[in-house]
Amino acid sequence: MASARSHDGPGPLRSAGRSIGHALRVPFTGTARSIRKATHAHGAGESGLGKLIELHAVNGAGDVMITVALASTVFFSVPTDQARGRVALYLAVTMAPFILLAPVIGPLLDRLPHGRRAAMAGSMLARAVLALTMSGAVATGDLELYPAALGVLVCSKAYGVVRSAVVPRLLPPKFSLVKANSRVTLAGLLATGAAAPVGAGLQTIGPQWPLYGACAIFVGGGILAFTLPPKVDSAKGERRAQLVPPHGGSEPRPSSTKPGNKTGNKTGTKSRERRPGLRSVGPSVLHGLQANAAHRALSGFLIFFLAFLLREHPLAGQSAAISLGIVGVAAGVGNALGTAVGSWLRARGPEIIVASVLALALGVAVLAAVFFSTVMVAALAATAGLTQALSKLSLDAMIQRDVPEEVRTSAFARSETALQMAWVVGGAIGIALPLNGVLGMSVAAGLLALGAAASVRGLLGAARRGSPHPRVA
Repeated sequence: MASARSHDGPGPLRSAGRSIGHALRVPFTGTARSIRKATHAHGAGESGLGKLIELHAVNGAGDVMITVALASTVFFSVPTDQARGRVALYLAVTMAPFILLAPVIGPLLDRLPHGRRAAMAGSMLARAVLALTMSGAVATGDLELYPAALGVLVCSKAYGVVRSAVVPRLLPPKFSLVKANSRVTLAGLLATGAAAPVGAGLQTIGPQWPLYGACAIFVGGGILAFTLPPKVDSAKGERRAQLVPPHGGSEPRPSSTKPGNKTGNKTGTKSRERRPGLRSVGPSVLHGLQANAAHRALSGFLIFFLAFLLREHPLAGQSAAISLGIVGVAAGVGNALGTAVGSWLRARGPEIIVASVLALALGVAVLAAVFFSTVMVAALAATAGLTQALSKLSLDAMIQRDVPEEVRTSAFARSETALQMAWVVGGAIGIALPLNGVLGMSVAAGLLALGAAASVRGLLGAARRGSPHPRVA
């Protein structure tokens, strides 16, 4: 009897322990299952796109942790005049060298088609090490913080270039490229929104703690990168591409050397290999890239200009922190909405979409300059987020439609590099401009007007003529 009681006694305790453990695990496991179900829906799990979506979410979470740490140190922790000097130094030490490095990143990664998983993992692990390096200098703002920040910036942009190149190889059946990019981008936005308050909470413990969090996140991302399908590293059928229109407007065929023709094509092939390129895509991609460069320059400009403007001159009746929060939330909501709308629109009339959203952004920027106010600043931030997302997704659609598969991967790498350079230029203008709201909004309108002058006519003409290439499904 005693034996029976000793056997039965622990049973309820074990059952209660299991129940408690299950209850504690459910919120985490349930959330993880829901996330996995969303990222792997509609064939994304089988193709490997779901893994890339999760990896991009990790990337966004890690980057925002570093942003929180740098913003608190470089921007918020000192008076405005000193903050402006620190950010100017940050731009000089990080952004200026990046202008020189950006043209190298695309071609360099373009030469490593067999190592894309390793490149993404390397960018993650390098940022993990750099986050630890910055944790020692983030409280004091010592100069060693800035070279490390440059390294983080370069690694982040390198990841973005490789990610853009990888997406076409992970498309599920009947999945358009614009829809795939919408999912990837939206995952990054959601992860950024979720990680930002966590980073702010860690900041209250100590200025180095967001960097510790970033380190842990990037280590996890480095591991996750190697779980992508092996076809990510396949370079079958790929060649390098160059975003330069052909001389004379002709559209030569891609270079090739046929068996049995060893001598006649040698010189011509060598010449064409010096200038491999997007020489048969028509004007849509090039004009779409010009329009997107205007949006990206506007983004960089607004980030830096409004950060200082609203700190020195908050929106009416609001504190500096609340003013920045209003603009940041408006931009984030606009970006998320643009991504969602882009997914719904898919690839319908991408030239018309790019021209229309550029005109919309220009119109709102002009109104913000004429009627400068809290509402107009928030409206411009939201419009900039929405139009940049829609314009980029439409550019992706044009690359999918017009660029032959053998050079499409390279096209993504090089177009992304050009857009990052435009962001750097816009940011530099934003930090150098006097803190006058009307002047700033006028400059924003000017950036968009330049983009419209360069691209809208060509985009509308290309839309009327139609694509000279069959649509790539």
